[in-house]
Amino acid sequence: MTTTKDAAEAILEHVGGPDNVAALQHCSTRLRFNLVDDARADETALQAVPGVIGVVRGPQTQIIVGARVGDYFTEIEKLRGGRRASRSGGEPRPKLTWKRAGAAIMDFVVAVFTPIIPAIAGAGIFKSFLILASALGWMQATDPSYQVLSAIPDAVFFFLPLLVTYTAAKKLGVNIPLALGIVALLVFPTFSGLLTQEGGVALFGLTVPAIAYNAQVFPPILAVLLLWPVEKLATRITPGPIRTFFVPLLCFIVVSPIMIFLLGPLGYGLGSLLTGAMLWLYGTLGWVAIALMAVVLPFIISVGMHKAFIPPTIATVAQQGRDPFYLVASLAHNIAESGSSFAVAIRTRNKTLRGTAISSGVSAFFGITEPALYGVTLQNRRALFAVLAGSLTGGIYLGIAAVGAFALVSPGAASISMFIDVANPWNLIHAVIGGLVAFATAFIVALVIWKDSDSGTIRALEGQAGSPASAPTATDGDGRVVAPIAGEVVALDRVDDPVFGGGILGAGVAIRPSAGSAYAPVSGVVSSLLPSKHAFGITGDDGAEVLVHVGLDTVKLDGAPFVAHVAQGDRVERGQLMLEADLEAIRRAGFDTITPIVVLNGDAFEVTEALTGPVEPGTGIFTVRTKEAAHGTV
Repeated sequence: MTTTKDAAEAILEHVGGPDNVAALQHCSTRLRFNLVDDARADETALQAVPGVIGVVRGPQTQIIVGARVGDYFTEIEKLRGGRRASRSGGEPRPKLTWKRAGAAIMDFVVAVFTPIIPAIAGAGIFKSFLILASALGWMQATDPSYQVLSAIPDAVFFFLPLLVTYTAAKKLGVNIPLALGIVALLVFPTFSGLLTQEGGVALFGLTVPAIAYNAQVFPPILAVLLLWPVEKLATRITPGPIRTFFVPLLCFIVVSPIMIFLLGPLGYGLGSLLTGAMLWLYGTLGWVAIALMAVVLPFIISVGMHKAFIPPTIATVAQQGRDPFYLVASLAHNIAESGSSFAVAIRTRNKTLRGTAISSGVSAFFGITEPALYGVTLQNRRALFAVLAGSLTGGIYLGIAAVGAFALVSPGAASISMFIDVANPWNLIHAVIGGLVAFATAFIVALVIWKDSDSGTIRALEGQAGSPASAPTATDGDGRVVAPIAGEVVALDRVDDPVFGGGILGAGVAIRPSAGSAYAPVSGVVSSLLPSKHAFGITGDDGAEVLVHVGLDTVKLDGAPFVAHVAQGDRVERGQLMLEADLEAIRRAGFDTITPIVVLNGDAFEVTEALTGPVEPGTGIFTVRTKEAAHGTV
């Protein structure tokens, strides 16, 4: 029987050994490796390690091991102990490589731009509805009401530099109010007025470049990147008694002039260059560029590299008012993922795969493709081929029709208004037709070529079913799992996370919480409670391992918004207070508060009778039974 130590040794070996691990962290279910050389990690071998549920590659290599992640982490850290000690003794750190630099840059891009997408997406969709109202004659652009409502989304783009400043400063650990105060100059109306006055304006005889910085993203990033070392140096050389005011003063004196004369114009030029590059590619290749982008998107998204397209797409939408390239290609790909998944659901005889395919198809149809990618298409080459066919045909149609997107949001049925163009009503119609072409092509191709015998997912499921199980064979309790937190229950595939939303950890539901008190969903023993206190696991009296994870990626908050009322190893009863979370603090930090509740040992237990809708703590949300009991074999 494989022990945790044996599995940890195998994991460390297959990520390339201790020398290949630059850093290791963990959340409630995943080991998060920053590797020196990603190519040395053997994903196939990692998937075969007993206890490993899944592997996600990207800027970090994430190995999903479930509720016992703390035990795996401890064992791996013991194995890495000698290596870390030798480094502290003077051994140089791994050399900077292009891959490591690329991973760091990608991590920075994700941290800066992902948190601001909801504001940009909401503003864009809001604007599209106003355009629709004007096109239908419900409101006129000259109406005061229309002008007031238009100011709401326009303000988001006007002050976009400040949104970017906030997230960049947070990522780098810079004083956020100080960073906002410095960059605010770029969008300060008085400063803008000086730049546009006849003859311009000069500072100590030097003419200030006349640039409109509203809706810009790169000038504030460069300013914060400069502020980062300046603030650190100023803090180090300034005596403690005067540090409170003297450090900010030095930062203003050093950073502001450099930002005005160098970093602002440089960032503006960089944004214009990237925007021009995307428009040049589209202008040169036309519909071919969109079709090719749609075809490669599954592979780009699978490694997380699609985040690199966010900055230039934001710049394109902000400067040109529309994006004719990336978002249009994304529409073809997203809907193709949906069509392929629904066809697999119809053709497969495997109940587990059918359930995953249906939920993934719905999610992709509304613009969230990770569940379909990780749960269905990337694991099954025939489903993936259907996606590529649908992406190609849909991309060709959308490209030839010259469709443009007017809001930065993942394209799908829920956000189709992003293609409303008051000057061209056919833009929306062509977008709908292009999406239908992608769906129909992927659906038909998958329907024709699918074979269960060639399914990687089914082979993996059969392999798991044939492995020795140590789970219990009988259910002692009533099998009822109750809501641990007040809010609205939604299907698990609504969770914007490929591991939870794709069902990799197990079946269950999620709750959008309305209150921060979390209670025990079952009676049993607290099997996991991380120091960050953002998640807890309970091994119920019937043996089911139930995980409650408050928010997404909230491990990064280091426990600040959480107060735990129990400890690991405690016996708890259903309905007992487990922890309290400050939901508003979590939202202010830029994290989603949606709370997945999943059964981790799904090889032995089956989730049934899951409900949706508003609940209070103690309301039954699903029933869990051993598979033998559920199918009447005991």
